[in-house]
Amino acid sequence: MSRPHLPSALLAGVLIASAGLGLAACSSAGSPAATTPAASSSASPSPSAQQLPPIMADLKTVDGTTVSVPLDNVIVLTGDTEDFKSWTAKIEDPTIVSFTPGKDDGSAQFNPGLSPITTGTTTVTLDNSASGAHVVFTVVVTAKN
Repeated sequence: MSRPHLPSALLAGVLIASAGLGLAACSSAGSPAATTPAASSSASPSPSAQQLPPIMADLKTVDGTTVSVPLDNVIVLTGDTEDFKSWTAKIEDPTIVSFTPGKDDGSAQFNPGLSPITTGTTTVTLDNSASGAHVVFTVVVTAKN
């Protein structure tokens, strides 16, 4: 039985490793996990480490409702493509959630949203200075999923 020539075996190993890294980079392009050390190929992530999709709340239908969000997620306020930068919030208990206004940074538009701080329940009042819209709803922040 002959032994493979060391440089050929080394070259084959480098090519296989490079192809694997290239595929990993392509499959996770744009993913925040791709830039963190936790995204190694030696172990698959646990379900709790995976990014959850945000809770979507439509500004046209959320008035008078209750929106639940786990502590490890966010609420994205959708449905206003014209005046999304003009929303402000009054949060009854600001220790429960925080408000992030909508913005346009020139390359992308971002809807306003709410980020949980701790578990609990609070009333959120949203007002839009451009359209005059007024929305009031309850947010319930639950434990992490």
